Amino acid sequence: MNHKGIETTTSVGSDYDLFLTRLDSVPSKEGRVPPFCVNRPDNISDIFYDSPGYWWYPMQYNSYFDPFEKLNAGDRIFIPDLY
Repeated sequence: MNHKGIETTTSVGSDYDLFLTRLDSVPSKEGRVPPFCVNRPDNISDIFYDSPGYWWYPMQYNSYFDPFEKLNAGDRIFIPDLY
């Protein structure tokens, strides 16, 4: 399966693959990671979704697997809208 130009495979199964396919069509906002959100997807989630519990959603949308590798101050990030 291809997600945002990156070939991905999952061990979870077809439901997860379907989720990734649908994720490509979700509208998003583009921004930069602020200094107080470095390596903290939970803080990003809290700002945009009023809950730290959706931390995984922007991570998946941006194809980020490790917040310590990708969420640095000033990095470009897309924040998907919640349904």
